[in-house]
Amino acid sequence: MESKAAVRFTLGKQSSLAPERNEEELEVREEEGEGEEIDRGVRLMYLANEGDLDGIRELLDSGIDVNFRDIDDRTALHIAACQGLTDVVSLLLQRGALVDSKDRWGSTPLADAICYKHQDVIKLLEKHGAKPPMAPMHVNHAREVPEYEIDAKELDFTNSVDITKGTFRMASWRGIEVAVKTLGDEVISDENKVRAFRDELALLQKIRHPNVVQFLGAVTQSSPMMIVTEYLPKGDLCEYLKRKGALKPITALTFALDIARGMNYLHENKPVPIIHRDLEPSNILRDDSGHLKVADFGVSKLLTVKEERPLNCQETSCRYVAPEVFKNEDYDTKVDVFSFALILQEA
Repeated sequence: MESKAAVRFTLGKQSSLAPERNEEELEVREEEGEGEEIDRGVRLMYLANEGDLDGIRELLDSGIDVNFRDIDDRTALHIAACQGLTDVVSLLLQRGALVDSKDRWGSTPLADAICYKHQDVIKLLEKHGAKPPMAPMHVNHAREVPEYEIDAKELDFTNSVDITKGTFRMASWRGIEVAVKTLGDEVISDENKVRAFRDELALLQKIRHPNVVQFLGAVTQSSPMMIVTEYLPKGDLCEYLKRKGALKPITALTFALDIARGMNYLHENKPVPIIHRDLEPSNILRDDSGHLKVADFGVSKLLTVKEERPLNCQETSCRYVAPEVFKNEDYDTKVDVFSFALILQEA
């Protein structure tokens, strides 16, 4: 067993959880003229960073520990996962690398691969039993677990199908069908997206109205994190308009009142109104009776919240959003009225 070298490996991408360093970093390099040999364990990490398969095999055959750790408790597998070197990851795993080893910040090779979006490495590590990283909202004590928490094991996706709105899937929970919004793995390393998820949960807990989709709970203590709401099998208004075309006046009036009641409830929220900001036909769902319910509060905000940056077309549909929202100007509930008017025009 090699002893831990008093050196920090700094070449290539660093740990996904490591803070930025201002200290003088120690790099791996041979001192010219002194003839000192680089620690073989650190050389293993260097070769993993460079993708040198032959060099790695030679070192491992010479007896070097495949799970050698540097001063930050990082291994060659951490390095290869950060770099996205699938062949190196595969070789290290074949030679006995610990798939769930943690560095000094608690990051695993899988967490690093997810952070840097190396999909092939992610799949390979998962195939070898890597455990998903802890959810960003994980708490240490049971008493801190939110009341709305749902055990992910209770969600059955056996007969699951994608729902019209891209990130939603139908699932079974405690004998009923539910809609599940799953947050992608990139959320783990994106503080803005974690904050948006917290905001969405905070809003959903407040909302109780027959014309607003009912929030049932969320998965926040494991990854991937999820939001669970009631499932409305009749789909959304967008698909309905595509099938039916122009609506009869009485139907259009009924739908308009449903949307207006739901939005009025949000705007009358106390102590401050809730602005949907993404009101469009695909975010309006039909229940079993044919009435409409407002859904998807992923970009909703309380009126008092000042957005730090403008929305973009990847976050929401450009067609129905008021100009002042995209320009990041001051706005109020009237931006939802703007979207509502466009929906009525289309119906």
